[in-house]
Amino acid sequence: MIRHIEFANLFNFRDIGGYAAHDGRTVRWQRLYRADSLGWLAGDDLRIFRELRVRTVIDLRHASEIEKVGRVPDAEGQNYHHLPIEGRRWDITAYKEESGVARFFADRYLEVTEDGVDNLRTALETIARADNAPVVIHCAAGKDRTGVLAALVLSLVGVGEDDIVADYALTGLATEQFISSWRTRHPEARMWAGFGLAPAEAMRLFLGDLTARHGSIETYVTQVLNISPATISDLRGHLLTEPGSEG
Repeated sequence: MIRHIEFANLFNFRDIGGYAAHDGRTVRWQRLYRADSLGWLAGDDLRIFRELRVRTVIDLRHASEIEKVGRVPDAEGQNYHHLPIEGRRWDITAYKEESGVARFFADRYLEVTEDGVDNLRTALETIARADNAPVVIHCAAGKDRTGVLAALVLSLVGVGEDDIVADYALTGLATEQFISSWRTRHPEARMWAGFGLAPAEAMRLFLGDLTARHGSIETYVTQVLNISPATISDLRGHLLTEPGSEG
């Protein structure tokens, strides 16, 4: 199966399928995708996207980002959910080189788990419904906010930390394209040190911090997000294959 799906104007659209869960099952392909901004879809890109037969789009961006870039084009039978999960805007001036980019990112991701409780809950409940699939979750780069939600989903279905970290770090394959595109659009602007980066250590630090704070990822999801055991069971039921199946 193909993880990365090639588009002309999107650089980070990929399938989250194929990862092994602890119980011997694997995450099914063509059920859940992660992406950068779907506001760039047009022409052949839009045709490729519609061939995926996506039923549900979860847009994690701020309203101002949607106003500036646009949202996924409407399509018959496709549901759109605007669920911004970032409360505090990033203060890049607070970045300290001695602490490192990974630490800065991990701290921001932990803030999302504090500020985005209601919409994270809705997003997970939406993904858990089999009749909503295939689902695409996305933000601007498909890295930070999308990375947090993808990590929660993968953790809940039993994917190991190493694979969650590796999935996050795959965004690094698109970093050069993100930088080139940004510089074309902002030729005079100064780019901060972490732009477009997805260091594996950022996700590992975040997962460790969230676990240290709540005891486990599942405890955070059940006690802070108030996701029911039935919802988690539904999530696993339709995202995971049976043992031995490639789904």
